[in-house]
This record gives sequence, C-alpha cells and structure tokens, in this order.
Amino acid sequence: MKPLEGIRVLEVAMYGFVPSAGAVLADWGADVVKVEHAVTGDPQRGLRQVGTMRVEGDPNPNVEHANRGKRSIGLDMGTPEGREVLDALIRESDVFLTSFLPHARTKFRIDVDDVRAVNPQIVYARGSALGPRGIESDKGGYDMTAFWARAGIAATLTPAGVEGMISPPGPAFGDTISGTNLAGGVAAALLKRERSGEPSVVDVSLLSSGVWAMGHGIALSAHVGRHMEAPTPGAHGAPTNPLSGLYETSDGRYLSFVMLQPAKYWADVCRHIDRPDLVDDPRFADSRQLAANTDQAVAILRVVIGSRTLAEWSERFATLSGPWAPVQDSLQVADDPQVRANEYIVKAGELELVANPVQFDVTAAELGPGPEFAAQTEEILLELGLDWDRIIALKTAGAVT
Repeated sequence: MKPLEGIRVLEVAMYGFVPSAGAVLADWGADVVKVEHAVTGDPQRGLRQVGTMRVEGDPNPNVEHANRGKRSIGLDMGTPEGREVLDALIRESDVFLTSFLPHARTKFRIDVDDVRAVNPQIVYARGSALGPRGIESDKGGYDMTAFWARAGIAATLTPAGVEGMISPPGPAFGDTISGTNLAGGVAAALLKRERSGEPSVVDVSLLSSGVWAMGHGIALSAHVGRHMEAPTPGAHGAPTNPLSGLYETSDGRYLSFVMLQPAKYWADVCRHIDRPDLVDDPRFADSRQLAANTDQAVAILRVVIGSRTLAEWSERFATLSGPWAPVQDSLQVADDPQVRANEYIVKAGELELVANPVQFDVTAAELGPGPEFAAQTEEILLELGLDWDRIIALKTAGAVT
C-alpha cells in the first residue's frame, strides 16, 4: 500500500510548480484530479521549445514530468454548472491544491473560505511566487524570477566579470524543488488532521524554496556581513584544501573531490594516483601544512589527474575512501549505473521520467503516464454520481469538456 492511498487531491493549478506537488502526491498514492480549463487546458501543454531542444508530438516530457499519474477533467469554473461540479469535487476531496493568485481565487470563489464553506475539513494548499503576506503577495512569478534571481542563487553562482547572470540548469528547476516542498507540507497537514481533526492552510512559495535552498549561505552572509562570491571560472575552488575542488581529466571531463578533512584522506589519494612519495612530503604533512601549501598540492594533482581519462580514474577511484564524483551532464546522468540501480529514473507510459526523491521501503515509485487533456472527465463525473443525461447537459452548456 502506498502512503497516500485513499487520499484525493483536487488540483486547480497550471504550469510547473504546483502541478509538481500534485505529481509527487500521485507518486505517493493519492488520487489527483487535475482541473483544466474546459477549452484551453493547462498552458503547459503548449510548451514545446526549451532552449535548443524541441519536442514534436506526444508524449511531451515538459507536460508529463509534473502531471504523471493524474486524472484530468476539463471544467469551466466560471459557469454555474461548472461551479456545481467543482463543489461536488471539493466535497469528495481531502486536499485542495492551487496556484491561482489572490484576485483569481476571489474571482472563481476558490479562496480558503469559499472552499471550506463546501468542505470544512479540507487541507488547503497553495503555491505562490512570493508568499501569502507582504505588499507583493498578489504578484505572480516563475522559477527564473522568484526562485533563481530573487532568492540569491543566480548572483551567488555568477562569477565576477561575467556579463548577465548564470541561468538555471534546466526547465522547471525551481518549480520541481518547490513542488516537492509543497507536497511534503501537504503530507504533514494530512497527518495533523488525522491526529487532531484540524485542517491546515499550507503555503510554499518559489521565493521561500529558493531562500531555503540558499539557507546556509544566507545565514553565513548575514552573520559575517558580506555576500557570497562565486569562484573564478577554472579556479580550484577551495583556497585551503586541495581535496575539495574540480580537476580536469585527459579527455576533457571533470571530477569533483569533496574531502573536508584533507589530512585524513591525503595518503589514500596519493596511493590511488600512484604518487606515494607525496604521503611523507613535509609540505603536506598535516592539515595545517596542506592548508598553507594548497596551491602546490593543487598544481601537482592537476598534472597527475590530467594524465588519465575519467573512465580510468573512475576505475581507480572505486576504492578511494574519500567522497568524489564525476561531473556529468543531463544525458550522462540518465546512464549512470547508480541512478539506474536505485531506480531514480522509471518508466511512465511511453516515457522514462525522474521519480520524486522519496522512496518508501526501498521501493521505487510506480509512475503512471500524464493524462491527455480532459481524458477522464466522464469517468470523474460518473464517480460523482451524475447520470449520462446530466453529463450531456453539462457538455452542451460548455461547463465540461
């Protein structure tokens, strides 16, 4: 049994952020009903071009990533008939999940009080750009603006002298992280409701998620009174630790060392790179000497590591005691044996998709494909107890697709 089996989530949301939360909840076993505009559907369905990559035909990973495992109903919430259906769905749901801004929630009468008037026990979860309070709480945004730029990530990653800013590494980067945060909040609220009988209002914003992701650096900056600075491109990265940084291999790939106690690992590294003479070198005798002579150690390691390919080092470093990793691009990650062994990428219909990061009982999530637009409208209406005459009347009125 999946953790959220028996829980129904009603999702009134668009694009990547909040639907990502619905996708995680569906991965965890919830029945997620996605409400889409009766004519246009979720605008995310029209996203075909991402950077230099274009998707032709269906299935479309730009849609499936945040919508796998759901059911879709095409519904016009602005009509009286559509409202009746929405209220019926609210009554049958445990969670109301929305990305609509305050003015839109007021317009469609789906704010907290409106929804709770229909179902007092429902967990109300909303994702926003900038949070539910403050003078900008009614403003929209995307992960590029609220998560990446405003939360300090872009500025922290962009080296001095670089024109513009470093862009996010991929589509929906902040959306997916924020959606997972929101799903976790919903799960906690469901547990609270089960124990106390009290439903919660759950809020997660792109800004809050970005600030949380930068939490260590922001706290450090606030404490010492200076902002974090990105290292110069090509620099080792750690001025007092030769075993924490990037090294280029002979085939133009990179590997990353992160050994925060360099003296503990220095001898083992030296043996693995066939330089046992460095073990007793007085320049690197202890942590203090390694810190003082980091530049010299880095210079040596660059030459040695630059003499072999990443594949050769991967074989040699299989027994290395300190933490290290190959630097991989998005295509290489998909072929990583460790990723595959843990089933972090799984089949969902015709596509392979990345599973959410949580596993229960050492078992990979089972992902269903994303729904076609309004594909389950009739199925969902029948579950609500409507007969075919009523369903046809709703279609005729334009309330449902």
